[in-house]
Amino acid sequence: MNDTAASSVRIKPTVVLVHGAFADSSSWNGVIERLHGAGYEVVAAANPLRGLASDAAQVAAVVKSVEGPVVLVGHSYGGAVISQAADGDPKVKALVYVAAFIPEKGESALELAEKFPGSTLGPNLQAVPFPLTDGGTGNDLYIQKDKFHDQFAADVPRSVTGLMAATQRPIAASALEEAAASSAWHNTPSWSLIATEDYNIPPAAQRFMSERAKARTMEIDASHAVSVSQPEAVARLIEQAVESAAH
Repeated sequence: MNDTAASSVRIKPTVVLVHGAFADSSSWNGVIERLHGAGYEVVAAANPLRGLASDAAQVAAVVKSVEGPVVLVGHSYGGAVISQAADGDPKVKALVYVAAFIPEKGESALELAEKFPGSTLGPNLQAVPFPLTDGGTGNDLYIQKDKFHDQFAADVPRSVTGLMAATQRPIAASALEEAAASSAWHNTPSWSLIATEDYNIPPAAQRFMSERAKARTMEIDASHAVSVSQPEAVARLIEQAVESAAH
């Protein structure tokens, strides 16, 4: 290959997926299957769900380990994580928010969830105390198993949501209360998928955050668990971001 041809080769970014609260990396399986089928490299990062700063540092380390450019994708609380993890990292070429928080510096996920009416999450949560390293006690938040389907994934078959409820990853309540230290979307092209039947993050809040971030936005009739119920639409939006970043 001559130098001219080599210079015209575009390196396709790797997609790094970050799940949110009450889920794990398997929530991306349908999306990963479609992205793999389209020839994209994918990494589904494990989000610790312990605190925004520490979670973002963990994801930033995953991004650092990937060779070449990256498109970061966050679902739900994962949106706050990618916004902070990508700050100042030139290898992150695009951010994709999937029914996600897109906080401004100083805002918390809890604050944004309560900014507009429509969330029914609070009454359906169960708090489980856990010990902190300093000797104190924190609270892990779970969605009550009998409420999980209607609250989180109403458009997913109950045979699937029963498994999702049993395997859900809790989030430390303090993580939802922690203010964002930075907002990479100010300097990184962004895409956003708004789930119009979301009972965790009100659609009005998703629209507000997406418009503020000047994100290229898609709306779809789906529950909060849109990556599970409609993986084709999620993969399609991610592909748009990847193809834009590759040019």
